[in-house]
Amino acid sequence: MRAYIAVLFLLSANVVQAQTGDDVAAGEKAFAKCKACHQVGEAAKNTIGPELNGIAGRPAGTAPGYKYSDALRASGIVWDDAALTQFLHDPKAKISGTKMVFAGLKNDVEIANIIAFLKQYKDAEKK
Repeated sequence: MRAYIAVLFLLSANVVQAQTGDDVAAGEKAFAKCKACHQVGEAAKNTIGPELNGIAGRPAGTAPGYKYSDALRASGIVWDDAALTQFLHDPKAKISGTKMVFAGLKNDVEIANIIAFLKQYKDAEKK
């Protein structure tokens, strides 16, 4: 009986994680939609969009070597979970005048997973 309860507990923990986001593996898979313009990791560089190492907690429009829109640089946004979520939902609604042409993601869990994936790439420790 105890083993049965333990298995149910472990399964329910996985279901909760899947429903709330923060699943790095799922975020890596979902980030495939972003790879046409963005890179992360040790060899990441600016391409169509800026590289995203260290984005969590960084002021918008400040990644070195990328030419951001005036609107993004002047936004005053610091990329926390809430700001990233709003921006990934609808970039142009969050920052009118952004250069980002991506239409946005509608699924909150998918966005949370992408954010969890990005958070593992700190500036100083490029994975």
